[in-house]
Amino acid sequence: MAEKISLSRLNLTDFRNYAEASLRLDGRHVVLTGENGAGKTNLMEAVSFLSPGRGLRRAVLTDVSRVGASGGFTVFADVDGMEGEVSLGTGIEGIDGEAVSRRLRINGTPARSTEELTDHLSVLWLTPAMDGLFTGPAGDRRRFLDRLVLSLDPAHGRRASDFERAMRSRNRLLSEGRFDPSWLGAIEAQMAGLGIAMAAARQEMLGLLSKLSSANGETPFPTPLLALRGFLDEGMDRPSADLEDDYRAMLEAGRTRDAAAGRTLDGPHRADLLVRHREKDMEAERCSTGEQKALLIGLVLAHARLTADMTGYAPVLLLDEIAAHLDEGRRIALFDLIDALGGQSFMTGTDRQMFASLGERAQFLTVSHGGIRDDA
Repeated sequence: MAEKISLSRLNLTDFRNYAEASLRLDGRHVVLTGENGAGKTNLMEAVSFLSPGRGLRRAVLTDVSRVGASGGFTVFADVDGMEGEVSLGTGIEGIDGEAVSRRLRINGTPARSTEELTDHLSVLWLTPAMDGLFTGPAGDRRRFLDRLVLSLDPAHGRRASDFERAMRSRNRLLSEGRFDPSWLGAIEAQMAGLGIAMAAARQEMLGLLSKLSSANGETPFPTPLLALRGFLDEGMDRPSADLEDDYRAMLEAGRTRDAAAGRTLDGPHRADLLVRHREKDMEAERCSTGEQKALLIGLVLAHARLTADMTGYAPVLLLDEIAAHLDEGRRIALFDLIDALGGQSFMTGTDRQMFASLGERAQFLTVSHGGIRDDA
């Protein structure tokens, strides 16, 4: 069984609706209940900032600071993580119109990059905003998939940002009519190397998830069948050097077309994640709302199991309104599956009774507009 990652303390300052907040946690699952708008999701968003990126809401950093606060925000946590006990701190300072970036401290020492957080813990989440994943734009599905890849391959985020930067440079040259073959060739070679690496990492993740889902046996959640479409759909099993040559040639041949379009029309930024309900042999977007929710839960749980299997540590799960729209039997099964992963999860809901089957496996906290009460 995977070893457990857990938070024992979470302190916030000027974060969303919290001027100050302090949670003492005992390692069990955490259930946050209270009225809508009380601040339950804000607490989980704070935990999500203990991972690289913009958190579970993908928020602009300056929007996270409490309204009326004179400065930025801070999030501090004590974690029993992959490298033992560690204190993590992140936040921003000063938001008076200047560009801001996150700062990170590990055991009080400034860190070079938020990617260092992945040395200590993995954080995965599922929120109501993701319920429309299968029917929404392809960009949402790409970001979802890239988040899955990032949890096991921290370099994936850097590759993606470097690819976007190179692509913007190419687009700018084309828009200005500067078809210098040496400049464009150098940029396109960089895009080819990064783009194929991104596509390969995505394909590897889908292969691992598919293999795990197929071997998982009976569960109350449908099995997702996963595929990518929209970029080099055939032949990704060929050597990387050949794929890079093909993509570089594709970019060179498409310069005039891309200049007219004002954007690059071929690349990993155009790929789409396809999901099917295996048992019904039906595309996810054609399934009912309830089936789509069940597919998404099954996919997130499969990824959590994969993370635990590959790292030896169960991830921290943030599950916002996870029990909503599930019948009692499926809720009980879900909580058992979450508990069997061996990690700590944070769950929210308006009705504590919906989480009753967790019993002593969870620490119950009531959230009320900036206040938090332990219901032990």
